[in-house]
Amino acid sequence: MKKRGLNVKNVKEYLGLGSVQSVYHWLDGSSMPTIDNLYALSELLQVPIDDMLCGNRELKRNDGQRNFAKRVQCYYKKLVERIQGRMV
Repeated sequence: MKKRGLNVKNVKEYLGLGSVQSVYHWLDGSSMPTIDNLYALSELLQVPIDDMLCGNRELKRNDGQRNFAKRVQCYYKKLVERIQGRMV
C-alpha cells in the first residue's frame, strides 16, 4: 500500500467495504479477504495474489517444483493458523 501511496481508507473505498475494520483485520492477520477481494486487491496494488498470501520469497528459474512446494506449505501454514484462531 505504501508503494502505491494508498491508505486503509483508499482500499475500503476501492472495494466498497462498509468500514475500514476489514482491511485492518487483513493487515494484522486476524482474518483474510474473500477471493473476490483478493482479485480486486491484486489489481489495485498491482501485486500477484501469491505474493499477498505468502509474502516475499525468492524464485529461481529452474526450481519450479520446489517453489510450488514452498507455496503450498506457506498456504497450508496460513490456513492452519486461521483455523486455530477460530477455535480459540
